[in-house]
Amino acid sequence: MATFAADSDLLEYEPDIASYGIQQFTELHEKTYDDIIRLLRIEWWPRADYGRYDLSVVTGRPNMNEDLVLKSQFVRAACYHVLAYYIYPRLSTFDPQGDVFREKMAYYKEKFRDEFDLCLREGVKYDFDSSGTITDSEDDPVHFNRLVR
Repeated sequence: MATFAADSDLLEYEPDIASYGIQQFTELHEKTYDDIIRLLRIEWWPRADYGRYDLSVVTGRPNMNEDLVLKSQFVRAACYHVLAYYIYPRLSTFDPQGDVFREKMAYYKEKFRDEFDLCLREGVKYDFDSSGTITDSEDDPVHFNRLVR
């Protein structure tokens, strides 16, 4: 299964994460991958300039091919997401007075949303023509809600 990040990437943000008793996060990285791809399909793909290279698209829109997304662009967002939505919820007691893991969940949820929004604003790196490389013309950000002349 594909992932955006690995355990080694996670250690960059939380070096002591393995000390809490969970030694491997592979299936959690896979869930995060699915979640981020789902968000891309909802928030980015409907506005992407997919018709630029595929003239066979007349009505409707083609499906996004997740293999054509540049995975390294989402490493940081994936680390934030797996911490906020999968790792720290497993560690939290959900005590009404709060605990350190709930604080970290809230922190990383906010960091994930900020990072994901930055990736969208920067322009998702997507190999529209399936050539195996992302050219300069494919790397142009797609402008939303403004007139481009």
